[in-house]
Amino acid sequence: MSRKLDIASAIAVALTLGFTLVSADGSGAAAEARNPVSARQAILPQGAAASAAAGTPDNILPASYPELAAPRVNPRDEMPPPPVTEADDADSLAELVSEQSAAVEPSRELECLAGAIYFEAKSETLEGQLAVGRVVVNRARSGRFPASYCGVVYQPSQFSFIRGNAMPSFNRSSTAWQRAVALAQIADEGSWTSQAEGALYFHAARVSPGWRMKRVARIDNHVFYR
Repeated sequence: MSRKLDIASAIAVALTLGFTLVSADGSGAAAEARNPVSARQAILPQGAAASAAAGTPDNILPASYPELAAPRVNPRDEMPPPPVTEADDADSLAELVSEQSAAVEPSRELECLAGAIYFEAKSETLEGQLAVGRVVVNRARSGRFPASYCGVVYQPSQFSFIRGNAMPSFNRSSTAWQRAVALAQIADEGSWTSQAEGALYFHAARVSPGWRMKRVARIDNHVFYR
């Protein structure tokens, strides 16, 4: 009877050792020792690691792991500097205006920009007209107003010359209109720095609306703010 118990005990010990070895071989620690897992795979959620193993590009990573994403490059950092043109060599704004091509029919957007210059400031100096044009350009690019020149100009309750969602009639062959188109081209291209650069608002100098904004400049009969 004692011999049978000894044999049974020996078999139990052998089975216990075998089970322990099998369990240790299947543990995460042992598997990691045989098949090292990269740090990138180790913290990816289930499914993402499988995608990585299948060859998913590094730039397709979950947003919850931004530290793994490739550095974002600002497209502007890779843009070449603007080419130097004759406009950059102009000695005065008047010279730059005269260099603009009057034969080119303005686009719809440029015509809206020229319209704002013409109706708001055609009796002003070139600097004053350019400043009005730059306000329209600044608004369209600010993200706070409509994203087009026509959208800015036709935005309700912004420009008093717009009546019934239309501009008044005007003589397109006049010198004042041709000058407004030339200044619209300059304002759009940014080829001449305005004295009111960065302005988003203006009003006639004869009124005092009490705006709590930063005053940028007064040019002719207009006061400009940002």
